[in-house]
Amino acid sequence: MEKIVSDFIRWQTIKEGQFFDRKSAFDRSGRRLKHRKAKDIAWDIVETLSAMANPDGGELVIGLENNGTLSGVPHAEDKVRLLIGVPKDRNYVEPPLPCKASEHVTPEGKRLLHFEVDWSPNVHQLSDGRYLLRVGDSNQPFESGKIKALKDAKAQGLFERTFPAAARVEDFDLDLIVSLAPRVWLDLDPMAILQRHGLVESRNGQTVPTLASLLLFGKAPDKWHERCGIDFVRWEGTERKHGMELNIAKRIRIGAPLSVLIEKAFEAIKPFIRERQQLHDLFFMERLEYPTFAWQEAIVNSVAHRDYSIRGMSIEVWMFDDRMEIRSPGLPPSPVTLEALVRKEHVHCSRNPLIVRVLTELGYMRELGEGIPRMFDEMDRAGCYPPKLEIVGGLSFQVTLRNEPIYNRATIEWLQKFKKVDLSGDQKRIMAYAYVQGRRFTSREYQKVIETDIYGAASAIKDMTRKGVVRSTGKGSRVYVVQEPLEFPMELPVDLAQMFPFFQRTRCIKNENVRKTLSVARNTASRLLKEWTENGWLKKSGSKRGSFYMPGDRFMHHPQNAPQNNETGA
Repeated sequence: MEKIVSDFIRWQTIKEGQFFDRKSAFDRSGRRLKHRKAKDIAWDIVETLSAMANPDGGELVIGLENNGTLSGVPHAEDKVRLLIGVPKDRNYVEPPLPCKASEHVTPEGKRLLHFEVDWSPNVHQLSDGRYLLRVGDSNQPFESGKIKALKDAKAQGLFERTFPAAARVEDFDLDLIVSLAPRVWLDLDPMAILQRHGLVESRNGQTVPTLASLLLFGKAPDKWHERCGIDFVRWEGTERKHGMELNIAKRIRIGAPLSVLIEKAFEAIKPFIRERQQLHDLFFMERLEYPTFAWQEAIVNSVAHRDYSIRGMSIEVWMFDDRMEIRSPGLPPSPVTLEALVRKEHVHCSRNPLIVRVLTELGYMRELGEGIPRMFDEMDRAGCYPPKLEIVGGLSFQVTLRNEPIYNRATIEWLQKFKKVDLSGDQKRIMAYAYVQGRRFTSREYQKVIETDIYGAASAIKDMTRKGVVRSTGKGSRVYVVQEPLEFPMELPVDLAQMFPFFQRTRCIKNENVRKTLSVARNTASRLLKEWTENGWLKKSGSKRGSFYMPGDRFMHHPQNAPQNNETGA
């Protein structure tokens, strides 16, 4: 009974996100409180569980409101049986989900349904043709063209689930698990925590550890992987030298279970992050040479996403006078690509879903797929060059952070006026250039500063014009003047507001949804979708008849945005 109560408390208090979601069984949209249709709840279940199974797994509880309030599942027994069985029903999802479903009754006498889905080596498709991916606390559709890459990447997730020979329960540092438990896990039973996360299995009556569990919580993780730690080297100067000119100032081997390795790495490296003085308004201001989030996020990613099947290489952090290099064994797992990361797309696929889930629950990782884009933003906000992402030697993924500032403090403060405008790094660079050139620039200057051709410049300037931050000085002129951005209009298009139910359910709309809801022709629906997209309300994905539209930045930041935290839990 004590465990059941602790589970209830955890389900009510844990934050919804990548690995956990709550759904209500009640419809609160009208004046009268009604039971939601069992079929609608069934779709909630398969959508959320398939979206979780495709990347990393997770939990879903039916019978709690979004804020954790207990409301229960009041439906009849036959409806409850339908809901319990829906993850295995091929009429909803194919292939069936690797899911454990259970029914619980609270001390208040209210029923809850709990579903726990494991990471799956398969890619699961809903019966209506959609593939979903869990991103933060929402289920996002993703393109069919990425399905093959995702399927190929699934095989990489099997290595952390191998069972090292001779590994036993005695190899765990159970005291370490107990010390970490109060941060996120209410129960202090180490073995229960390991079992709940799929880190151990029962075989022939014996509890067998996975490689992931030994790396996360083992007494001697390097016994199971010789190079699972981090090598930090501080070099004197701006290049690596050898022999008589060897310029190593400090070398630190950081080794620990992965559950505490990241924190130990932060502690070891932080003293080497220098503060620099900058003169601003006749006062000296202190600024760290690297934004804290940027270098720490690079280390978190290297630990979480490295390829542990590569045993002869460690994670390496090299610090020079002008830059920091964080090198992680293995290439980005498909469908994540170097190009997509540079474009700051919010893409995510876990090579190590068991490790990622634990690190996320411990607070080292937040919304999956958000780290790299935010790293770019933090470097940009600090006035530094953007992170350089590259493949080194065909085997490693490297992030390079430069500590040389691009802009002075006055330029950075001026650029802050445009922070609500979605400008690319190149567009911000030309804005900074214009700032010291009398708030104007030419197409030729754009090409020279950004190192692009006339077509790239024309496209970028057209986008900046549409966003209202520059204007041409005259018809046919290629001289552009920067103008202060206007606040986003507060008026949400009335027609778009009518599409809220689709965003609440699937987080996306299609042409046919607009046609049916607004009773308009296909061409009219296409025109509206194009208009909403160009104005920043929506963003388009896919092409031709496979196109769909998701909320854009303007939509997500609108104060009257209805889809966020709707009380139905739908």
